[in-house]
Amino acid sequence: MPTLVNYSGDDELYSGASFYQKNLIDLGRVCTLGSSVDGYYCSPRKRARISAPDIFETPRLRKDQKPTIEVLPNECLFEIFRRLSSGKERSSCSCVSKRWLMLMSSICRAEIYKSENLTEGSASCDDEMASVDDDLVIEDDGYLSRCLEGKKATDVRLAAIAVGTSARGGLGKLSIRGSNSARGVTDVGLSAIAHGCPSLRSFSMWNVSSVGDEGLSEIAKGCHMLEKLDICQASSISNKSLIAIAKGCPNLTTLNIESCPEVGNEGLQAIARSCPKLKCISIKGCPLVGDHGVSSLLSSADNLSRVKLQDLNITDFSLAVIGHYGKAIVNLVLSGLQNVSERGFWVMGIAQGLQKLVSLTVSSCRGITDASIEAIGKGCIHLKQMFLRRCCLVSDNGLVAFSKAARSLESLQLEECNSITQFGIIGALSNIKTTLKYLTLLKCKGIKDIDVEASMFSPCESLQHLSIRNCPGVGNASLTMVGKLCPKLQRVDLTGLYGVTDAGLLPLVQNSEAGLVKVNLAGCGNLSDNIVSELARLHGRTLELLNLDGCRKITDASLVAIADNCLLLKDLDMSKCAITDAGIAVLSNANRLTLQVLSLSNCSGITCKSGPSLTNLGQTLVGLNLQNCNSIGCNTVELLVEKLWRCDILA
Repeated sequence: MPTLVNYSGDDELYSGASFYQKNLIDLGRVCTLGSSVDGYYCSPRKRARISAPDIFETPRLRKDQKPTIEVLPNECLFEIFRRLSSGKERSSCSCVSKRWLMLMSSICRAEIYKSENLTEGSASCDDEMASVDDDLVIEDDGYLSRCLEGKKATDVRLAAIAVGTSARGGLGKLSIRGSNSARGVTDVGLSAIAHGCPSLRSFSMWNVSSVGDEGLSEIAKGCHMLEKLDICQASSISNKSLIAIAKGCPNLTTLNIESCPEVGNEGLQAIARSCPKLKCISIKGCPLVGDHGVSSLLSSADNLSRVKLQDLNITDFSLAVIGHYGKAIVNLVLSGLQNVSERGFWVMGIAQGLQKLVSLTVSSCRGITDASIEAIGKGCIHLKQMFLRRCCLVSDNGLVAFSKAARSLESLQLEECNSITQFGIIGALSNIKTTLKYLTLLKCKGIKDIDVEASMFSPCESLQHLSIRNCPGVGNASLTMVGKLCPKLQRVDLTGLYGVTDAGLLPLVQNSEAGLVKVNLAGCGNLSDNIVSELARLHGRTLELLNLDGCRKITDASLVAIADNCLLLKDLDMSKCAITDAGIAVLSNANRLTLQVLSLSNCSGITCKSGPSLTNLGQTLVGLNLQNCNSIGCNTVELLVEKLWRCDILA
């Protein structure tokens, strides 16, 4: 049996383990001994009188010499790393250097030599390589989600994410918004994600010009579970990427392609052939996309329920395909289709294929006319939401004809449809009097006051939400008519109607049978305290939100009426009103009032004297806006911030 001789003359035998534990520190060396050595014969009391062999000495490195393991080529390190048994070990090693991190991120899950414990955590990298836990979110369906924006978006961070999340079951959702200008995301970063995150289900990339087909093709090869793909402003992505996605990701359900000038029909046709589970598509601003690509998608995807086509070079043919094959489409958005004529929309309507269509949005399309919108109303029998924006060729006749056909319509929104007048609106209300719940008119310059007897039209008993914003021609006559025809209103938004006075709003306030809940009168500068007092008296038991921003004739008298009557009011905006400290004091003394949000911006009559009143109101407030209240000093604001620590204060 091998022994070590103690030259001091003392004979004593020690076991190998005991020797190693007791004398390792004394020797100052690390040595590895074979398992066949059972004991050592040496003195525990005196140092050895001979030098240890060279094999036990730690080699001294020259200043210009790298650590020994760094001399190993990447192939050897790769073999070492893939034999690490747990994700925690691999993640810890990845923090040693960028070289180790990038090598670790190149290891595919299938190449790991031993099975790992997926429940173990991962070590975080240093500041330069990014912490894996930064902005890490667990989605409702249980998988990990990560979003990189701006300077945080680099290849090193992606590599760290790929290595770190693998120990937790893998990344499920990744979003990249922009890129670091100096060290931005490239194909290398996406390759790391592809190797380390095979469970990736959702990938979104916006405004990253340095990534090309190679990177996205790696995602397609490594992430076969991908379901959602969102690519925006990627000038280097072409059909090659979509073909790779189609081949490697058959479970794709959502595809969003925007502002990708190199993507065309060939890529969309590949998606149509290989992704039968596709449910949602959105294609915007891709000049090479035409009828062949769009029609292939629409005719092949039987489960397609949501479609958005914007700023594309498609013609009537594509809309005819939608009309015939869009049997599963529920939501359809068509915008900026300059090459589609009236015939295209007309055929889409009469084809009778959009039987399940519930929501339709048409914006800036010259093909929408009176004839085509009537055909859509007749063909889409279950349509509930209609939004027309900048459709200047639709007139009163078309709107009335559409409303007669669309018997299931619940929401109608018109924006900058300047050929429609008050007659068209009132006619539509009378035709859809039992189903219409929401009516929105935005910047419709054709609607102007006309004296018409309300008795000539049937009332719309179903309308609950009315929004008329920035329509300069709407005045007292129009509001009087609406007030008489719509007795069930609960939410009213009249933003920017500076021509309306108390006389025009009073019939609407008095005829509302259900009780007004939310009222927005911002910018209605000709309203006075009288209408606010009447509103508070008649609807104080239901009113929850009142916005009087910019109503410069409103004074403390309105605050008195609000304090006395509005028991349920939660949100009050008195910005730019002629209120003073006295009004705030009255509001503060209303015991039953439990305001949560109060805005007093640009109220020059509010001074430091309101400090105690605001402190009292602050017992229930979660938001207080004092911006541009120049008569309130900094000391008062600081005191409010200190006392109302639960309230967000803007000053």
